[in-house]
Amino acid sequence: MRWFAQHQPFTPIIETTRDLLSGTALTTSTTVQALGWSVLVGALGYAWSRSLYRRERS
Repeated sequence: MRWFAQHQPFTPIIETTRDLLSGTALTTSTTVQALGWSVLVGALGYAWSRSLYRRERS
C-alpha cells in the first residue's frame, strides 16, 4: 500500500493537465509518468472488459 501511495497516478496526471491548460512548460518526468499511468490503466481496463465479455458469452 505504501508503494501505491508514493507512486499513485493522480498527481502526475493532474500536474500535466494543469501545465497544458496554463500554457507553462511541461515537466518531462511528470508527463512520462502521466502517460505511463494512463496506458497502464487503459490496458488493465481493456483486459478486464475482454475477460468479462468472454465469460458472459460462454
